[in-house]
Amino acid sequence: MTELNKSEGDAGEMAELDKCEEVAAEVEEVAALCKHYTRRCYLVCVDCDKPVTCRLCHDEENMKHELDRHAVKEVVCSKCDERQKASPKCVKCETNFGKYVCLKCNLFDDNEKGQFHCDGCGLCRVGGRDKFFHCDTCGLCLAVNMKDTHKCVEKVSRDKCSVCCHDLHTSVIGTTPMQCGHLIHSTCYQSLSDNGIGRCPICLKSIGDKAHLRLRWEHVDMVVRESPMPPEYKDVMKHVICYDCGEKSEVNFHVVGMKCSAKDCGSYNTTEYNPPPPTQQ
Repeated sequence: MTELNKSEGDAGEMAELDKCEEVAAEVEEVAALCKHYTRRCYLVCVDCDKPVTCRLCHDEENMKHELDRHAVKEVVCSKCDERQKASPKCVKCETNFGKYVCLKCNLFDDNEKGQFHCDGCGLCRVGGRDKFFHCDTCGLCLAVNMKDTHKCVEKVSRDKCSVCCHDLHTSVIGTTPMQCGHLIHSTCYQSLSDNGIGRCPICLKSIGDKAHLRLRWEHVDMVVRESPMPPEYKDVMKHVICYDCGEKSEVNFHVVGMKCSAKDCGSYNTTEYNPPPPTQQ
């Protein structure tokens, strides 16, 4: 290789290295703006008129009001500090504010998450539009494999999570619909499971599909068989109502649990009740 070619090669390598370093510095700078989103602009809150990195950062710092993402009219470019009407790129330096831009939600994000806007939900979701459908009764997007199997509960996502009491509909944390139809955060669902809580906090129905529950009740059956009650309690009967099927039964008392005797149920998710006295003729 001649000295000229070598110099040209070195110059090319240096230029490529400089470009890589420039891109890395830009990525680091953009990521440093916010821990929630990667973007190149600030949102201007209509209530306090302050530029903030995102609604979540704003709400973490400000306890007096929340940032309404739909009410945002202006943004500030993080490159040139130009305050302007919300748009996909800066009107001054033409910096793109994010690879994904939704001006309905004023959402700007450089990370690919399969974002899409759902008019039914009134906000952007992640995961890919083709993987979800919007249920008008439940009022939220659900996985397509649940379209014919989920149990509808009117506007279920508009309630707060019954475990942590935080909002469900606008939460950045995923949600898990239970068999009863009620909805909680996925992290809260896992917390219930980790702590051995197998019932919905709202309606007290058992959590889990039929196969899981069958194995669960078969295990309790085994424990009951291996733990006979003392003779004085052997023939004691109790009235119970089942949280899973709603049927009432008169069953043998057992300290481990009292099994619902309704056909096709067999749940141990029951509670004792006192039946009303018989009416006098």
